[in-house]
Amino acid sequence: MIDPWSSAILDYEKLIEQFGIKPFSDLLDDVDNPPILMKRGIIFGQRDYGRIIKAMKEETGFAVVTGMMPSGKMHIGHKMIVDQLIWYQKQGADIYIPIADMESYSARGIEFEESRKLAITEYLTNYIALGLDFKKRNIHTYLQSENKAVQDLAYILGRKVNLNEMKSIYGFSGSTNISHLYVPLVQVADILHPQLEEFGGPKPTVVPVGPDQDPHIRLTRDIAERFKNKYRFIAPSSTYHRFITGLTGDKMSSSKPKTAIFLSDSPEIAEKKVKSAKTGGRESLEDQRQLGGIPEDCVVYEMLLYHLVSSDAELKEMYHDCKQGTIMCGECKKIASGMMRKFFQELSKKRMIAEDDARKILNRN
Repeated sequence: MIDPWSSAILDYEKLIEQFGIKPFSDLLDDVDNPPILMKRGIIFGQRDYGRIIKAMKEETGFAVVTGMMPSGKMHIGHKMIVDQLIWYQKQGADIYIPIADMESYSARGIEFEESRKLAITEYLTNYIALGLDFKKRNIHTYLQSENKAVQDLAYILGRKVNLNEMKSIYGFSGSTNISHLYVPLVQVADILHPQLEEFGGPKPTVVPVGPDQDPHIRLTRDIAERFKNKYRFIAPSSTYHRFITGLTGDKMSSSKPKTAIFLSDSPEIAEKKVKSAKTGGRESLEDQRQLGGIPEDCVVYEMLLYHLVSSDAELKEMYHDCKQGTIMCGECKKIASGMMRKFFQELSKKRMIAEDDARKILNRN
């Protein structure tokens, strides 16, 4: 059972085997100028991504849907979604960003006004500061609670979903509140509504997610098939990215501050957090020199891999030096923390400018 609302660390290989997710590496060579997340295996899985590759090559149009649930502070792991959206925007995709305030209310108890505030000050502000262009005509952002087309579609789709199915997919029980039971249908509608005639009709659609969100993808694909005659839906494609490890070695989570580097942290705090992160070093310097480090188990190396080093050659050299024991964890932390400080210095400046623009996005919708 995969729970979209937990913070469990998942077995990626088991996911591929158990739920029919295909390795992304099978299609990597077909992607023109793939982004770092694809090239480095951070995006590890896919469903029907060939449709999206075809649409990009033929320039026939496609959509990307990825939501944000405003229930806490945005951390550096969330940056992966923004990086993907920026890349897809350059490929000409229509981008839909539902703000899941209904999910936030039903699953986390966050009031709607608080969700709106978090969406502006945390999520939209950071999306803009990280480089997503909301001034382009092909990007659509909305609150679930204010989108009538999505709500109406969710109600219609619910006609062909029963309680036993929801229990089987999500593990809902007799104590689950009815709002929480209903909100996955709203998320299905978020994903499918770009294919309604009023939004341009059926089109390939991709949903980039962490693997914990796969229950939503499976439900959406099943429902798309059930309503194929009525709406001519194309079952959505999906990609799956690895979670970045938290500073303590667990999954990075907004609800566990000790695990996370928040995008609203100051450059000094972000730098300090990297210096305190768990590494893949040996028990002693002597062992490290003889046996080398273990970058695969190192939070600091993950920061370099996911976010801080754009040059593949430079990253490969750092990996090699760690494995050979020619660089110690202290030196590597010094390099990585300096990079993180520089990144946050730029991000902090951009965040100061971005919040006013973030407020305008929701005010015009």
